[in-house]
Amino acid sequence: MAVLPIVISGEPVLHAPAATVTEFDDALRQLVDDMFETTVAAPGVGLAAPQVGVGKRVFVWIYEDQDEAPARGVAINPELWIEPLEPGLPDDEEEVEGCLSFPGERFALRRSARALLRAQDIDGHPFEVTASGWFARILQHEFDHLNGMLYVDRLVHPESRGAQKAERRNGWGKPGLSWMPGEDDLEG
Repeated sequence: MAVLPIVISGEPVLHAPAATVTEFDDALRQLVDDMFETTVAAPGVGLAAPQVGVGKRVFVWIYEDQDEAPARGVAINPELWIEPLEPGLPDDEEEVEGCLSFPGERFALRRSARALLRAQDIDGHPFEVTASGWFARILQHEFDHLNGMLYVDRLVHPESRGAQKAERRNGWGKPGLSWMPGEDDLEG
């Protein structure tokens, strides 16, 4: 296993829909193993393949604070359904989110409280998970990555303005930027 560099907002792979996985082979297994290793090193609770520069429909999670799925899992070629959002603005304390591809920054974002995930496992077998709370948030966040969207793309004012300022301040928003978990301390 290897820790992979995580690309930062502005890298084209983060802003384009990922391709369907068609080969469930050793290369896919290696990618998934490396993604788990990278998630631990970051540290994070989820990671999508586009975040490590691979435009495939794969994400992993490591989240023990739920009893709806294994604490460590992979979703390949996922589909995700969510309940309608509660109306109103996000709570500045309870709904703050971050992203390894927008490292060290946190903004409030309203997400659905429940989600239904249908995907394939590492062997190509279908599975289904019903998630709630923070686990549902994690699934929504990672699924967005597979559709070329970062959580900052969903922010509403004034949070969206804060994200734009952070991107300018950090010099992000252009190709070629990445950071190395375990070496760079961008997630602070």
